[in-house]
Amino acid sequence: MAFYPLQIAGLALGFFGMVGTIATTLLPQWRVSAFIGSNIIIFERIWEGLWMNCVRQATLRLQCKFYTSMLALPPVVETARALMCVAIALSFIALIIGICGMKQVQCAGSDERVKAYLLGTSGVLFILTGFFVLIPVCWTANIIIREFYNPNVPIGQKRELGAALFLGWASTAVLFIGGGLLCGFCCCNRKQQWQRYPAPPYCVPQRDKRKNATVLRKTSTSYV
Repeated sequence: MAFYPLQIAGLALGFFGMVGTIATTLLPQWRVSAFIGSNIIIFERIWEGLWMNCVRQATLRLQCKFYTSMLALPPVVETARALMCVAIALSFIALIIGICGMKQVQCAGSDERVKAYLLGTSGVLFILTGFFVLIPVCWTANIIIREFYNPNVPIGQKRELGAALFLGWASTAVLFIGGGLLCGFCCCNRKQQWQRYPAPPYCVPQRDKRKNATVLRKTSTSYV
């Protein structure tokens, strides 16, 4: 199968994108406390994630607490939870399908066309996973920025962009690139098969002149 390094690179990037998606989902640094003003003495730092919130004190003591009620969460957190869980499931399915389409794996037989379609499907799923990660990350970042510049929000409630959001953007880019490489591999493989086995040219059926001549003779003798 040609373009073998292309599928290796695509699957490797898809794997790293899946790991980044899992880390983005679990990390609590989606929203971090903002330090505004001239007071540089910081006694505690607040982290807010999808599953827990943490408080890190000046003595380097970290205390985390899981959210006890799901219904009491803001709609953005509930939606982000659902989308990130779907993204993790999609990335895992995409990785399994991509591994089945590898050259050395015989799960799908030895048909190169089937393996190319499996890798193309894996690439599409990785790209779809990137969209599922991008939506909650951008939505959360938009809310944080709007509240930060809103004068009606108290200073103690203002938040900044956390490290998990930047990791989510990086994971999205990796997923897009990996999925694009796998889709490109599928297209290149199909084009190579078309060049190797071109379609047979269309032949215009030729009429049998002898048959037509005998038919004409029969018709002429019948009139006589």
